[in-house]
Amino acid sequence: MEDSKQDILDMAVGSEPTVEDNRIKNPFESNTSSAMAKIDHEPVTEDKISTNDKNQDTFHGWMTTSATSPMTYQSFHPKTWAETDVDIAITHCGVCASDLHTMRSGWGETLYPCTLGHEIVGHIIRIGNAARPGLALGARVGVGPQCYTCRQEGCTPCSTGHENYCPRRVGTYGDRYPDGSISYGGFADVCRHDSYSVYSIPEGLASEDAAVMLCAGATVYEPLVEYVERKAGKAVGVGAYEYTKVGIIGLGGLGHLGVLFAKALGYHHVTALSRSESKRADALALGADSYMATSDELAKDWASQHASSLDLIISTVSDPSMPLQDYLTLLKPRGQFCQVGIPEEPLPQLDTMALVLNGTTIAFSDSASPRNVISMLDLAAEKGVKAVRSPFEFFKHGQTWVQIHKN
Repeated sequence: MEDSKQDILDMAVGSEPTVEDNRIKNPFESNTSSAMAKIDHEPVTEDKISTNDKNQDTFHGWMTTSATSPMTYQSFHPKTWAETDVDIAITHCGVCASDLHTMRSGWGETLYPCTLGHEIVGHIIRIGNAARPGLALGARVGVGPQCYTCRQEGCTPCSTGHENYCPRRVGTYGDRYPDGSISYGGFADVCRHDSYSVYSIPEGLASEDAAVMLCAGATVYEPLVEYVERKAGKAVGVGAYEYTKVGIIGLGGLGHLGVLFAKALGYHHVTALSRSESKRADALALGADSYMATSDELAKDWASQHASSLDLIISTVSDPSMPLQDYLTLLKPRGQFCQVGIPEEPLPQLDTMALVLNGTTIAFSDSASPRNVISMLDLAAEKGVKAVRSPFEFFKHGQTWVQIHKN
């Protein structure tokens, strides 16, 4: 007898939320890892999937209802079904710093109630008749920070392969689709999103590794690739990176993946930067060729000692008091500084004359284009790139979210 859709969801969600592991108090405090929420269950396969009950439109997940309230597990209604959509039974979802900023309305007023999580991996349990080619029931797929773009010929970003800058793009949670429906994220049993923003996960890449790459990995991969391609004026192969020296500021969820992907791409020299000497061993273990401590008393002349040594710097930190002017002195003439961490306060003021005389470019980057996300996932599978993770059971771990709110 064919399993019902609710049976499949019960298998994915597991039992009622209970505290299973008290070791992880706050995923955002992990120094060089990405927190990873996972559901421990057998993989959803096509023979276990029912296409019945297609009017079912009530999902369940962890929801935040204000900037000061803890998360609660409750029901919600997904976006109105469209034939370009897929429903995904979620097995893994990374915890991103964006979740914390959004939870407390740090980047502006959040659309509450909100189900966070935009590093999603799971299996398709419902697929529309007009879904993008290559997707099928049971397929293992992922969703990153964006769940919809307009794909119109008149949209310059969409028509030139930079859909992540589509002016009509919709965030995976706390946003509205063109029809007014609200988007809900991955700390849930199921999510519903536009299939053209859904990525197939390569066979050689574990779900727990793929999930954290869909935001943290993509956010650093995009500037790593785009910088070299802009210089070359075209798409390039891995060998094109061997003449470039890059610095990665911060060794958290984004930063450690920046080091890993820079090495996987073949960058000539990768320098990790953090405030103290305490992360030197971690940086070198990840593959960094060198390390700079930027606030340690023993290394107070770091900026002058390493001036004009880097072609590209990617800053993953979101501290508005960062020594930005000193970071910029590390760049060679016509070098680029790319900020991907998003502070809740303005960045420090700068001496613009020094930047003019060096021909310095200051850039910003938002997630990654679909082309680069696919390239990143394939490279990770090929090279065996694995994120440093701190896993926990999010459907059996309600106290984890209480701790996140308190911290």
